Amino acid sequence: MFDITNVQAAPSADLLTPDNAVMLFVDHQPQMFFGTGSGDRAAIINSTVGLAKAAQAFDVPAVLTTVAAESFSGPLLPQLAEVFPKNEVIDRTTMNAWEDEALVAAVKATGRKKIILSGLWTEVCLVLPALSALEQGYEVYVVSDASGGVSPAAHEHALQRMIAAGAVPVTWVQVLLELQRDWARQETYGAVMEIVKAHAGAYGLGVVYAQSVIGAHAAG
Repeated sequence: MFDITNVQAAPSADLLTPDNAVMLFVDHQPQMFFGTGSGDRAAIINSTVGLAKAAQAFDVPAVLTTVAAESFSGPLLPQLAEVFPKNEVIDRTTMNAWEDEALVAAVKATGRKKIILSGLWTEVCLVLPALSALEQGYEVYVVSDASGGVSPAAHEHALQRMIAAGAVPVTWVQVLLELQRDWARQETYGAVMEIVKAHAGAYGLGVVYAQSVIGAHAAG
């Protein structure tokens, strides 16, 4: 029953914050990108790097993993590795990242319950760990535009399957702005604006325009 006395200016516990989330990047590798056909691959790379920079800006722990890097799929996306030069990349043999003990240990070590998940391909390398983590009590947020499947149908059906199991679909800009949440937070404001300008397309151009106009007026 709705109790108006409980209404207050406070955030929901469901929101992503720098203190309750961990980002899991799964198999952003050349061979996986070669087979991705659900969307523009350059756009997926851009979204992935924007998401990674969001983790960096807010000091959100990031777990990076690849599958068969040396024998089949190739190394981690260079632009992603560049954002996290000190992070270990956990290479696996299993398609389900949640069956790899080192990866699960890395996620557990963060102490975070909310997993912000992205990767290739949506219908395999995201569905399998998403369902596994959900079953074990984690909350999973799937970054749809930083992920891709072999076809639009494969990507969409995989998202539907994860949503049906309890996962929450999000986009990388949504994650970035949810972590910021208040423009008065000056300690991350500048970094957020730089990420937006570099990776958020028309939104970023709008920021460039606003800053140039405001700067011109301030100088005058």
